[in-house]
This record gives sequence, structure tokens and C-alpha cells, in this order.
Amino acid sequence: MAVWAWVLDPRLAAPLVVLGSLLGQALALGVIRQGFSWRNVLPLVAGGVLGLPPGILLLRWLDPAGFRLALGLLLLAWCPAMLLARRLPRVTRGGALADAAAGWVGGVMGGLGGLSGPAPTLWTTLRGLPRDAQRSALQAFNTAMHLLALAGYAATGTLSAEAAGLFLVVAPAMLVPALLGARLYRRLDDAAFRRVVLWLLAASGAVLVATAL
Repeated sequence: MAVWAWVLDPRLAAPLVVLGSLLGQALALGVIRQGFSWRNVLPLVAGGVLGLPPGILLLRWLDPAGFRLALGLLLLAWCPAMLLARRLPRVTRGGALADAAAGWVGGVMGGLGGLSGPAPTLWTTLRGLPRDAQRSALQAFNTAMHLLALAGYAATGTLSAEAAGLFLVVAPAMLVPALLGARLYRRLDDAAFRRVVLWLLAASGAVLVATAL
């Protein structure tokens, strides 16, 4: 999304991001079986379902540059701070309601531009979930959000014939990185996994700020 935002209208880029991300999630669905827990997944998905409709509606009205700038600044401030910390903070309070709130933010961001991942990723990292549990929860959440977002885009007319045609170009470009990521995942321990996640989120924040400015 950060790259396509340079040249594509958000109403065209958002469905492409969702279609491409859904393909990447589908290629790595086998990972879900490891560490999967309905207790971790259901609150996130329930919140995401409530967050998607306002996100899809806001896509028509929100200033895309302001949205990218705000999200990018948040990631640039938060992720390096957690990388520099000797020990990551752990959030143990809030229970399922707090998990659902993180899912709601992910749902809103998913409806706005296929960006359902950053908020739940940060939240599950703060929760201190083991690597497999975190990955399976995020995989299930993102798959559900992308499927529902596509249905919402189709219902509101956001999923255009132009986006469907461009997806034929996007799909082949998604194959190799998705399969490579799934292979590299198996070589990471919990600590390395969290570092990689935080570095990627920080990098995405930097690109989002650059595109907004």
C-alpha cells in the first residue's frame, strides 16, 4: 500500500492490497495449525468485524495522505522504542475486551486500505504470545478481514473491473515473496521473530511517512 499510494487512487489501491494480501495468506495457511487457539482468534475477529464497515465507509471520505502520515508516525515512534527496550513490555490486563479493541482498530484500518495487520501485530506482541500462537492468530484474523473487506468492497462498488484486471498482474508478484516468507519463518525463534516483525513494521512506517510527505 505504501508503494502503490504513490501512483494509485486509494479506492483502487485498497482492493488490490486486500486481494494480494489474501493470496499471500492463503499460500501460508498451513502455518495456522501450529499454535492455533480460538481463544486468541475470536476476540480479534469479533472486533474486526465491527471495525470493517466504518473503515470501508471512511475510505470514500478520509484524506489518504493524512491517514498514511498518522499511521506511519505511530509505527516509527512505537516500534523502535520496543526494539531498543531490553525487555518488551507485557500487557496482561483487559482480557478479551482489549483483544477485541485491537481487532476493531485492525478492522477499521483493513477497510480503509487493507492495513488490517499492524494493530493486531503490535497488540499480540505486547501480549507476549509465543511465535506460533501469534502467527496463527494473525493469519486467521487477516484472512477473515480480507474476505470480509472484499465482500464490503463488492457491495459498495469499490471493487471495480479495473482492480480485478490489475490483480492479474499483482498475483504472480505475490507468489515468490509469500513462499519465501513462509520458509524463513520456520528458521526463526521467538525472539528473532519479534525483532523481524518490529523491524518490518518500523520500515513500513517510514515508507508511509515518506509517501504522505
